[in-house]
Amino acid sequence: MPEHPPVTDWVHDFDHTDPRWTENPFPIWEELRAASPVVHTERFLGCYLPVTYEAVREIAHDTEHFSSRRVVVRDIRPEVTRNAAPPITSDPPEHKPAKQLLLPPFTPDAMKKLEPRVRAICNELIDEFIADGKCDAAARYTKYIPVRAIAHMLGIPETDSDLFIKWIHEILELGIRDNDALMRAVHEMTDYFGGHIEARKHRPTDDLISTMMNARDKNGNPLDDEHVLGSLRLLLIAGIDTTWSAIGSSLWHLAKTPADRERLVAEPSLIPTAVEELLRAYAPVTMAREVMKETVISGCPVKPGNMVLLSFPAANRDPAMFPDADKVVIDRKENRHAAFGLGIHRCVGSNLARMEMTVAIEEWLKRIPDFRLDPAGKVKWSEGTVRGPRQLPVLFGKAG
Repeated sequence: MPEHPPVTDWVHDFDHTDPRWTENPFPIWEELRAASPVVHTERFLGCYLPVTYEAVREIAHDTEHFSSRRVVVRDIRPEVTRNAAPPITSDPPEHKPAKQLLLPPFTPDAMKKLEPRVRAICNELIDEFIADGKCDAAARYTKYIPVRAIAHMLGIPETDSDLFIKWIHEILELGIRDNDALMRAVHEMTDYFGGHIEARKHRPTDDLISTMMNARDKNGNPLDDEHVLGSLRLLLIAGIDTTWSAIGSSLWHLAKTPADRERLVAEPSLIPTAVEELLRAYAPVTMAREVMKETVISGCPVKPGNMVLLSFPAANRDPAMFPDADKVVIDRKENRHAAFGLGIHRCVGSNLARMEMTVAIEEWLKRIPDFRLDPAGKVKWSEGTVRGPRQLPVLFGKAG
C-alpha cells in the first residue's frame, strides 16, 4: 500500500487518514469551506470532498451521477462484488426492496422491546468498573453496548463481542491501507455467519438472522444466502462502530463540559434533545460515493473515475445551515442534522442508534454523575470513515 506523506495543502491535497484530521478535523473543514464547497485530492486515486450541507445534500440525493457500490474511500479499488452489503452498497432499482426488508426489525416499537436488554447491558458493564473510580470508557463501556445489543438481536452469542470488534477494526481502520487485513476479516465474518445460516436451515430461530432468511424479494422468492450474508455483514459493521463512536464522543464531551453534564443530571428529560445535538456536533459517519457521470455540484465540476468522501459530519458543522455550528447547544430546538445520512440511504438503524445512545447516557449519568477526563491518560480517536474515541480514560467523583 502507498505511504501517505503529511498534508501540506489541505485545499488541494486533503487526506482523511492524516493524524491531524483524525485528532481534530473541525478547523480543517472550516479552512476548506472558506476555499470552496467541494475540494479535490489526487490521493486515493482521485477523490472529492463536499464540505457544505448543501453540497453533501445534493450528492446524497443524486443517484444518477453518484453510485453507492463502493462506500469506503481506500488506496485501491478492487472489483465490486454483488450483494457486498445491501442495501448500503445498492443503487436504484435494487436499493428500495433491499432496504424495505430491513425496516421491520428497527421500528420504534421493536426498539421499545429491546430497550430493557440494552439498559441491563449498560448496568452489567458499569458494575465491572464502578468500584475502581476510573476506567477507559471506550474500552470498557461504549464499544460493548451496540456490539452486545446487535448480537442479542441476531441471536448470536454476546460472548463473541471481541471477535466482532476485531473484524470491525480490520475492515474500517486497517482495511483502508491493508487489503489483506480487510479480506481476511471479510472471509472470517462470512464463515462465521455462514455457519449460523446453515444451522438455522435445520433449526429455525426467532431472531434477525431467521427473519432475513424468511424474507422474500419482490418476486416472492427467498433471498439467496449471499444477500443474507451481505445484510448481516452490514448490520454488524454499520450497527456497531457508528453507535459506539457516537456514545463515546458524547461521554467525551460531557467529561470535559461540566455545565452540560450537570444540566443533564438535573434535567434527565433533556437527554433525547441533547442526543440529537451530540449527533450533529460529533456525527461519526462519513460515507463514500463513486462518480459515474460528469456533473456539477455547488458550481464545482466533478468527473467520473473519482470517489467522493460524503462527509455528513462536515455538513453538520456548516454555519450556513446551523447557527453557532461549532458550539454544542444541548437544548438546540431546530436540528435537521445529517448524522444518519441524507437521501435514499438514510440509516435503517437510526431508531436503534438513538435508543442505544439515550439509554447509555441515561444509565451512565444515573450511576456516574460526576466524571472527567483523566489527565494521566490520552484520548485516542479512530482513523478512517467512522470517527469516535477508541481510548477514553475518565475519573469519577470529585477532583480532590
